Amino acid sequence: MKCLSVAIFAMMISGCSSKEAKQEYNKSADFWYQKIGESVAKGDLESADSYFVSLRSEHGRSAFVPTATLMLAHAHMNAEEYLLAGYFFDEYMKRFGDYSNIEAVEFMKLKASFLGIKELYKDQKLVLDTTKDAQTYLMRYPDSPYNPLVHTILLRLHMSDYLMNENIAALYDRTGKKEAAKIYRAKNSDSPLKLGDIEPPKVGIIGRIFN
Repeated sequence: MKCLSVAIFAMMISGCSSKEAKQEYNKSADFWYQKIGESVAKGDLESADSYFVSLRSEHGRSAFVPTATLMLAHAHMNAEEYLLAGYFFDEYMKRFGDYSNIEAVEFMKLKASFLGIKELYKDQKLVLDTTKDAQTYLMRYPDSPYNPLVHTILLRLHMSDYLMNENIAALYDRTGKKEAAKIYRAKNSDSPLKLGDIEPPKVGIIGRIFN
């Protein structure tokens, strides 16, 4: 469901229904859950999401809803649809997260946000939000087994931000705009990294840390 934005999907969850959902209604929670599972198994996430809308609309308090929410979150992660994966992880945390699983689910949402960064110059808000979320995670869960990966995510984000500022400053230098170059280099003065510490990754500026 790559063409569907998170905002539009949120509207669907709030009350709109897809064409397929209109064709079938007033079914049991077990019926919708099985339909979701079958669609995920076939890789048809658009239908799976539509069935989820029906499950949540008709049986909002069913025990199948939290399980289906996580199922779709992981399915969208596997399909590299990271914004939608993040949406489902976020929904799960808001409605169903507890002390037994919130740490793991929050890490998965952070991972989805990180992997969703495609173009640094266009995704600056996502970079900043993910950096803040990673720092918050480390403070909230100081003994989490996921922290080595969170530290690596944070390091890559700092690297990308530093290199982007340096590249913009260098561009301003080449065009004779020295004051503008100073502004962007000043942004790096608070970075925990120095230019000599950074070796740009060969696979994109963020690089891959997950198999």
